[in-house]
Amino acid sequence: MISTHAIDTTMLAAAGPTPDAAAATPGVAGFWDGVLARVAATTPPDPRLLWPAAAVVALAWALPVARRWARALTTLVHEAGHAAVGMLVGRRFHGFVVAGDLSGRAVTSGRSRGPGRCITAWAGYPMPAIVGAGAVLAVLSGWAGAVLAVALVVLVVLLAMSRSVRTAVLVTLCGAAVAALWWWGDTTVAVPLRAGVVAGVGLLLLAGAWESLGDVARSRDGGADHRTLGALTPLPAGFWWLTWTLVDAGATWLVVRAVAELW
Repeated sequence: MISTHAIDTTMLAAAGPTPDAAAATPGVAGFWDGVLARVAATTPPDPRLLWPAAAVVALAWALPVARRWARALTTLVHEAGHAAVGMLVGRRFHGFVVAGDLSGRAVTSGRSRGPGRCITAWAGYPMPAIVGAGAVLAVLSGWAGAVLAVALVVLVVLLAMSRSVRTAVLVTLCGAAVAALWWWGDTTVAVPLRAGVVAGVGLLLLAGAWESLGDVARSRDGGADHRTLGALTPLPAGFWWLTWTLVDAGATWLVVRAVAELW
């Protein structure tokens, strides 16, 4: 004999989930579908994306506040380059700060000399050009959403490693802007907005890399990265500055070629 309780339980199981569960499931599934849709590649964008990209660059160079933010972003990527490469070669990353004058400092620990120390010191200045060119090339292949998703993850990690209030605020504001553009920016009014903005930021980083090279060439700071490398190796500081110049030139050439092919 089967008990009434058993029959009721079996019937409930056969009937499927409760209305509350059924209502919750589509919401969770819809959220993850939205995440995947925003990360997946889209069809390669058309030349119209260059208009918002050009607008981003023009505003950043014309407005003092926007220009300061662009320089802060370049510094942020520079310090992230030191940190990321340092960890890849086995050094320990303790944190970083962006100062009020937009200079930065990433703190890693490990051997005071050797290849790992040298490549960590080298990695800062070319990183904005590498990241900027990579962002532009990814956008031109339809991967603007993936670029923003990766940037958001990196910014979360950098927030945890920020060692000053100013740095934490800067990273938080950048993260909020990236998250908003990633989730709500996939619209096309007259132009592909999200792809254009990401391409514009990539161009700003590329321009910022060249500007940083000019700044460090004029600097007399004995602790500048190329002079640190000159002290760590038999090669002079000028040689290391030249290697950064070659990286920036290569990244610029790749972007120019890709944009020319878009037309």
